[in-house]
Amino acid sequence: MIAAALGVFVATRPSAPQPSSTPSPTAQSAPQPPADATPQYAKFGPHKQESLPPIPFDGSPTARPPDVVRAAYQFAAEHPEVLAYVPCYCGCERSGHRGNDDCFVAARDAVGDVTQWEPHGMT
Repeated sequence: MIAAALGVFVATRPSAPQPSSTPSPTAQSAPQPPADATPQYAKFGPHKQESLPPIPFDGSPTARPPDVVRAAYQFAAEHPEVLAYVPCYCGCERSGHRGNDDCFVAARDAVGDVTQWEPHGMT
């Protein structure tokens, strides 16, 4: 039954248009990213840090248990190559955040060690 339905679907779907060998005069090429589009902190790669600054717990309740929050901040410190590519959907890009790394890390030194946390990651 499923195979028959799949066969009907494949047989009746419209065929894909064949690509033209000459580009349309109104066709626009997609913008190309800059040659070095790698986010700054992603260049550090996995980054184990000996000591981290204190997590910015301010006494108010956190969105997750404190151990989960600590683990998220530690992951942010040690894996900027991951978080630099993870977008944040909470609207913080209006505050200048470029990726999820900015939600947790406010500053790093020249070798990539976290020197200051962003309290935004608590939410």
